Amino acid sequence: MVKTNWTVIYNFIFLGFSHYPKVEVIISVLCLLMYLITLLGNIILISITILDSHLHKPMYFFLSNLSFLDIWYTSSALTPMLTNFVSGKNTISFSGCAAQMYFSLAMGSTECVLLSTMAYDWYVAICNPLRYPIIMNKRVCVQIAAGSWMTGCLTALVETVSVLQLSLCGNCTINHFTCEILAVLNLVCVDTSRVQLIMLVISVLLLPLPMLLICISYAFILSNILRISSVDGGSKAFSTCAAHLTVVVLFYGTALSMYLKPSAVDSQEIDKFMALVYVGLTPMLNPIIYSLRNKEVKAAVKKLLIRNSLCAFLTPSSK
Repeated sequence: MVKTNWTVIYNFIFLGFSHYPKVEVIISVLCLLMYLITLLGNIILISITILDSHLHKPMYFFLSNLSFLDIWYTSSALTPMLTNFVSGKNTISFSGCAAQMYFSLAMGSTECVLLSTMAYDWYVAICNPLRYPIIMNKRVCVQIAAGSWMTGCLTALVETVSVLQLSLCGNCTINHFTCEILAVLNLVCVDTSRVQLIMLVISVLLLPLPMLLICISYAFILSNILRISSVDGGSKAFSTCAAHLTVVVLFYGTALSMYLKPSAVDSQEIDKFMALVYVGLTPMLNPIIYSLRNKEVKAAVKKLLIRNSLCAFLTPSSK
């Protein structure tokens, strides 16, 4: 097998969903819809968080971070895929592949940490409301958010650099719709045990541990609400927690099944469909589940719409 250095590779070819020609168009249309809904929902959330002073709270600060993150996360994976589908050229340059791999890893890793910090924020707000303004003050919130971004970006840098140092086998065909790190590793013809160990350690730190912290936080939240609330309030709290945990399980579950599966298991085709869940479906659901079902957010959206309608009505039209 001829070894090839990354620097002499000019273009990679994506197989994408070409093995399923009958459903490739359907998948592309669904991805486009998910992408547009993700952009719309997250842009609305960021806008009202900035414009409405009533939403200048830690919870919405973290939600706006999540929305900004999801826009970049989805864009890094789905935009090139949709562009390639429309143009019919399923290729990407070496630098483009390296950048896409890094940004996808960075955004995904940051989201893993950020979701756990959001669960902790809600835990403090529900279970320790009197000390909440002291514990989650502005400086602490900024530090937590910055720590989440730094953790995601640094771990992604370590993984990306580790892969880029390996030699390829001359095969430039990636069996995926994006430069997903596991798909790229299949092109490597040297020993990858060191890289796999690095990825295993990072995956354990960013996937099962944050998910466990989220589940523990929600268990305390639910038990606290059920203890002090009425039957109706308890059912609403259970509904909210169930909705949040559904998105959490979708995001972490699919990522866990990909990054912590035995190396002997070959599931490249399944991995592509799983990747659509955490790069497309969950970013679309996040603003709906976490925000647009929230009374304060609904009130802020209505107020913004009424204000814009009044402004448009009162502003004289130019002749």
